[in-house]
Amino acid sequence: MTVLKKSFYLKDTLDVARELLGCVLCRRINDEILRGVIVETEAYTQDDPACHAYKGITERSKVMFEDGGISYVYFIYGMHYCFNTVTEKKNQGCAVLIRALEPLDKSLKTNGPSRLCKAFSITKELNGVDITTNKSDIWIEKGFKPDNITSAKRIGIKEGADYMRRFYIEGNKWVSKK
Repeated sequence: MTVLKKSFYLKDTLDVARELLGCVLCRRINDEILRGVIVETEAYTQDDPACHAYKGITERSKVMFEDGGISYVYFIYGMHYCFNTVTEKKNQGCAVLIRALEPLDKSLKTNGPSRLCKAFSITKELNGVDITTNKSDIWIEKGFKPDNITSAKRIGIKEGADYMRRFYIEGNKWVSKK
C-alpha cells in the first residue's frame, strides 16, 4: 500500500477528516504491523471551542500548530489516550481525531478512540511522530473511497457538540455508539 504524503494532511481539516475514511492506520510493534481501516473521524479547528488549540498554544496543544502530517496523542480522564492527525499548515491549530477502526485482525476491539489506542498500543510516546513514512512506528496508508459517508454531531464533548464534524462510514459495525 501507499503511505499518505504530507500534502494530503495540508488540506482543509474537514476534507481530511472525510478523506481519511477508508484509509488504513498502521502501527508497528516490534516485528508485527497492526492494521485497521479508518471508519470514523472527528474534525477540530482552532476556531472550534472543543478544540485543544482554541485558546492558543499550550504545552498540550503545541503539536497541533506544526505542519500537518504528524501525530497528536493526548491523555484524557486520567486513563485513556486519543490519536489524532495534525492537519493544515503550520500555526493553524487543527487536527482530526481517529475515532474508530475496522481492525484487519478481528481479535482487536477498536470502536471508540480509547479502545483504538489500547488495541494499537498508542501512547504519548507517539505524540509528534511523522506519520507520512512507514519508517516510523505509526502511519496511514491509502485505502478505498467509501460511498456511504455521513456526518453527525460529535460525541463526548460539551462545547461545539452540535458542529457536524463527526464523519463515519454509515452501516459499519465498528463505528462508535452514542
